Amino acid sequence: MDEQRARRVVETLRGRNVFAHVKLPHAGITQYGIRVVLPDGREAIWDNDGTAGLEAQIMRNGVLVGFVPSIPGSEGFADEQIIEAIARADYDQPIGRSRPVANRRPAPVAPRPAGLAERLRRTFRD
Repeated sequence: MDEQRARRVVETLRGRNVFAHVKLPHAGITQYGIRVVLPDGREAIWDNDGTAGLEAQIMRNGVLVGFVPSIPGSEGFADEQIIEAIARADYDQPIGRSRPVANRRPAPVAPRPAGLAERLRRTFRD
């Protein structure tokens, strides 16, 4: 997203009471993004990685805690569609949880270390 578009989207989001800011590009990336500050201290970083689709990373203290996957067809979204997608996003659903695999063997359990009494018995037996 270019800087002017990011600024237009942020201005409209703020008019809808979304606490949004323009996210400046990282070194080597010329794409601007949108940072939405969430009430619980997390923040959503939208479209700052240079990909065509609209997606967000949910961060808390610099650690990834969630993800809004790429929205199908968002490569051609107009400003109003981007604004609507960001304003209506469900930021509370973490993505990427692994599903349990059927017929998986349980992880091997390491044997418990021998206590003092067992070590003494072994020492005096030998």
